[in-house]
Amino acid sequence: MRSRMVATVFDCRDTAALAAFWCAALDFEVTDRWHDAHGTEYVEATADGEHMLLFHPVPDRKQAKNRVHLDIRAEGPQYDEVARLVALGGRVVADDPAVPWVVLQDPEGNEFCVLPPESGEQPGSGTQMAEP
Repeated sequence: MRSRMVATVFDCRDTAALAAFWCAALDFEVTDRWHDAHGTEYVEATADGEHMLLFHPVPDRKQAKNRVHLDIRAEGPQYDEVARLVALGGRVVADDPAVPWVVLQDPEGNEFCVLPPESGEQPGSGTQMAEP
């Protein structure tokens, strides 16, 4: 017997706002909202039966670097995708031309990486974005 992954869970202060960011970023949609036995509302988001993102409200702000993060792959030019995610509320925190990914934070400070498209775009092939 083995386990299977059901969802990636985001602890966050504003479930609706963070779900909206990730839905826009990944072309997901909110598919359910439900309450646990304590009345806490959870927000679920999926895309065509793909992996579920679950947004769980917590009272405290993020304090340290994530121990787990998402890597997302740009479907077009990597720096166009980075710019789009920044316009949605993300923030660039690291853009090292020696590596092929750009590290961003979502609106609540959760780190994630944007990888170049599978076409093989190499580090330094896009316009570098300065850290804010």
